[in-house]
Amino acid sequence: MRVFLAGATGLVGSAVMRNLPEDVDIYTASRTELDITNSEDVSAFFRRNSIDSVIHAAAKVGGILANSTRPLDFLLENLRIQNSLFIASRQEQIENFIFLGSSCIYPKLAQQPISEASLLTGSLEVTNEASALAKITGVKMMEYMSNLSSLNYVSLMPSNLYGPNDNFDLQSAHVPAALIRKIHEAKITKQDNYILWGSGTVRREFMHVDDLANAIWYFLRNKVGAGKLINIGTGSDITILEFAQKVSSIIEFNGEIVLDKSKPDGTPRKLLNVQLASSLGWKSLISLDKGLESTYNWFKNAYAKGEIRGF
Repeated sequence: MRVFLAGATGLVGSAVMRNLPEDVDIYTASRTELDITNSEDVSAFFRRNSIDSVIHAAAKVGGILANSTRPLDFLLENLRIQNSLFIASRQEQIENFIFLGSSCIYPKLAQQPISEASLLTGSLEVTNEASALAKITGVKMMEYMSNLSSLNYVSLMPSNLYGPNDNFDLQSAHVPAALIRKIHEAKITKQDNYILWGSGTVRREFMHVDDLANAIWYFLRNKVGAGKLINIGTGSDITILEFAQKVSSIIEFNGEIVLDKSKPDGTPRKLLNVQLASSLGWKSLISLDKGLESTYNWFKNAYAKGEIRGF
């Protein structure tokens, strides 16, 4: 198997590389080496390297602040990337394709836990609508291409991710990375509190990125789920306040959590129904406590060396 990995240096891409099977040849390219928004360049790269499989882990991502203030940027950039990869893959008859989305594709008030059948049954959460629209388009493209050609094209929808090499920029980071950095800095600067956006009552499902990497390799190599949208998650959730308390405990920060209720909460709850993934033979293996502990140990060492992405 000769796999092209788009987005190799990001949170998901680096996890895919960490969990690389021994019998797979993987190909990556920096932005200076390959413009993945140019389908002709991508097609040439595929032919030159005899690529037969693609993992699409490249995307413009961010938290509530970034998504709600720059929606056009998120929509256009994500459409450019995925459309180029889809066009090149169709032209070169790529056999296997894993498309990664986000749980933001589901309606804001979807029945919990959210099943794959909830797609396009209601209004989206407005703060990340642009990213969701791009990802929904990608899901349908995968479905259509798989149905036309009987190829192994699978859309995986992960829950909220965390882990090594995340983006820790407080202006664009997701909740886990932002909290880890904020609480760590509160501790080392000896602050007596830190601010948590929102009411703290919304519920989220958090999954270590290595679990997702395992799922990617599972569905790519076992060729199960072609043409399907498949939720990838842990099957359990937690309130944002409880999550913040858990991170504080791991970091050993004893200060107060101050809730800024003037800030948006986003979707009230996002828990994925993972029965389909389970029926196809995959399940999450990394507990939240162990995943957060290992992530913080990595962060603490990288922070001390000045090797944190997003600074």
